[in-house]
Amino acid sequence: MRRRARWRYTFQSMSCRLKAWGNFMIDQQATEVRRKRYDRIAPFYDLMELINERRMRPWREKLWAQVPPVRVLEVGVGTGKNFEHHPKGAGMTGIDFSPRMLEHARRHAAELRDPIELRQMDAQAIEFPDASFDAAVATCVFCSVPDPVQGLREVKRVVKPGGRIFLMEHMRHSNPIIGAVMDVLTPLMRLMGPDINRRTLDNIRAAGLEIEHVEDLGMGGIFKLTVARVPHQN
Repeated sequence: MRRRARWRYTFQSMSCRLKAWGNFMIDQQATEVRRKRYDRIAPFYDLMELINERRMRPWREKLWAQVPPVRVLEVGVGTGKNFEHHPKGAGMTGIDFSPRMLEHARRHAAELRDPIELRQMDAQAIEFPDASFDAAVATCVFCSVPDPVQGLREVKRVVKPGGRIFLMEHMRHSNPIIGAVMDVLTPLMRLMGPDINRRTLDNIRAAGLEIEHVEDLGMGGIFKLTVARVPHQN
């Protein structure tokens, strides 16, 4: 019994050290800057996005129509724009790193009577055990996560092997001239939150995910719907 207790203590100690090391690797300052930025714009975020949302609503419907009614993690729920599209019967959990955004999301969920569980959590350090979910969804999130590859690795970790991750993201245009313009504009756009020149498909692959499907949604391929799969361990 003493030997078993020692092994349990050693395992828990190693787990804590690994988690502490992972958190140390995250740029906490950059994360806090972005969190405060989204906290500031939370009260009028939906108004800012009103015109843009007319274009994006059909894209959201297309994405969520592919999500099965299983245990689903929604990463970066924001004010809850996706809530009305959640598949019926799904076990929904949503996270966001901005407490002010979550205040709006909770009110929206209450209005829709959506039983989603909402938690304040950083996508770069998701506080759920491995393989906690059958699938995950994120819409226009990994343009804002300070370290998108780390965030995608965390999503991969908490989704079971073989599970799918559904993403709707905008990214750097493949055209060299347009891409260069987006590079120039990114510092200005970052004041509002997102980076508009992320190479998100490359980031998905760098996180160890397998891309199954990519569909151009609009603006010459800047917006894409991507379905990726968590590979089975060899």
